[in-house]
Amino acid sequence: MFKKARRNARKGAGRVTAVDADGNAHGAAAAPGRLRTALHRLGRLLPTPTGTPFTFCYGLILLATAVYADFGDPATVNQLLRDSSTDAAHLTEQPLVVLLASALWVAGGLYSAYGVAFALVLTALERRVGGARTAGVFLVGHVLATLATELPVAGAVAAGQLPESSLHRLDYGISFGLMACIGALSGLVSRPARWIMLGVAGAMCAQDLIELIDPLASAGHPIALLTGIACRSLIRDGLPRPVRARERVEAEADAVPPARAAVDAEALRGRFAGTAVPAPPRPRAEGDDPRPAVDTALQGR
Repeated sequence: MFKKARRNARKGAGRVTAVDADGNAHGAAAAPGRLRTALHRLGRLLPTPTGTPFTFCYGLILLATAVYADFGDPATVNQLLRDSSTDAAHLTEQPLVVLLASALWVAGGLYSAYGVAFALVLTALERRVGGARTAGVFLVGHVLATLATELPVAGAVAAGQLPESSLHRLDYGISFGLMACIGALSGLVSRPARWIMLGVAGAMCAQDLIELIDPLASAGHPIALLTGIACRSLIRDGLPRPVRARERVEAEADAVPPARAAVDAEALRGRFAGTAVPAPPRPRAEGDDPRPAVDTALQGR
């Protein structure tokens, strides 16, 4: 008997059943689908001309200026950066020009982490709230943080507490606007991602304040982050609200297959088959006397 069992086991070891073949074929067919899904999700992290036009166009401008800053004529690049600087002197002379021009450069050029963070953060924010609101958050954070750090310098120089050379400094980049977008995006993602984003941004701000390499930039980053957090309620207005719990339950009930619904109904009917359901009372007409029914019952006894 044991020899026969071993022979059957050896025969079955090399045999592929129809169920196994079908499962292998299904897995092979599902692999390209999973790959396409993964590529699609990865592609949504990056800006596209149709999905995120603001981030895509703005990113191309930043890429062009970063390439020119790294490979262009050093003297010309230095002059352009100084003309785009949002120092107190330029803000007094031509505030609108320098506020816009300073946001066209990435500090550090092509090798800066700000460029990668810009693409990821603004893409995620624009996919949720649209290009206009993303541009608004970026602009508000960039402008408010710049004014909040440069205007006190101008006041201190006017009061004689700082030298006049403090009015002329090199201040440009997208870090203030990027911090504001991080603060705004943190209110639109899930709770774990929210705390991770705020934790990383807060650690960067704390490091800047501890090292204090550039005091104005170090103070401007937390101001911009708080500005973006304050913009959460503004960018949420007009967005579609999440589905309520009751609506989700109703949608799940509607999605029950008809066969399963029929089985459930049949089970309920079988459960209550032996239970007598009282008939509704017949309305009594005028002149009817309910006592004969009682008398008949007594007579039967």
